[in-house]
Amino acid sequence: MSTPLEQQTDEREALQSIYEGDENFKEINLTTFQYKYGEEDSYKSFLVELKWGENYPDEAPTINLNTFYNRNLLPVVKDAIETALNTEATQWLGCGMTYTLFECLKDNLEQLTAAQPESAPAVAAADDGVAALKISDTTADAKQKEPKKEQLTKAQKRRQWERTDHKGEHARGWDWVDIVKHLSQTGSKEDAAAALESAAAAAAATPVLHPLNI
Repeated sequence: MSTPLEQQTDEREALQSIYEGDENFKEINLTTFQYKYGEEDSYKSFLVELKWGENYPDEAPTINLNTFYNRNLLPVVKDAIETALNTEATQWLGCGMTYTLFECLKDNLEQLTAAQPESAPAVAAADDGVAALKISDTTADAKQKEPKKEQLTKAQKRRQWERTDHKGEHARGWDWVDIVKHLSQTGSKEDAAAALESAAAAAAATPVLHPLNI
């Protein structure tokens, strides 16, 4: 009677012969094999990996469906594929079964992937669109809430310039005319006259600054 190791050697050679030229079949190492189902770009495409243990085929191979290639495969579909493989494997214990397991999925492919969508769910794309819309609306609202800066006319800018020392600072006595006007309306004539004399003296002592052409 052949040992598990001898049976594995014979089965490996058989698999290499059967799947020669089949790009969907891949031998990872002496005890690990993969088979890909469906079109490369299809959302229903998946890959099955079978790994032999020391006692294979007296025990079923380890089934791996958690490869990166299966990142889009729904959990319910993975469960259906794994269940089908385990059910088939129990019927072939003691015999080389890798080819049989790969082929049984081909025969039931449409049924096993019935719950898998043909393409990526549209919900994710819609959510991204809503998020982008919300960000855009927030930006627009922020711009609308920004206070508008007052636009000065050239004449207003010139008067503002003349009231400063051309460095942004008000010259001494710049508002004394307004003070004199206020005193003439609310105070005595003597107070107004005194303020006017002070303003005149300050104006005489302040150098004349010529405004820039704006």
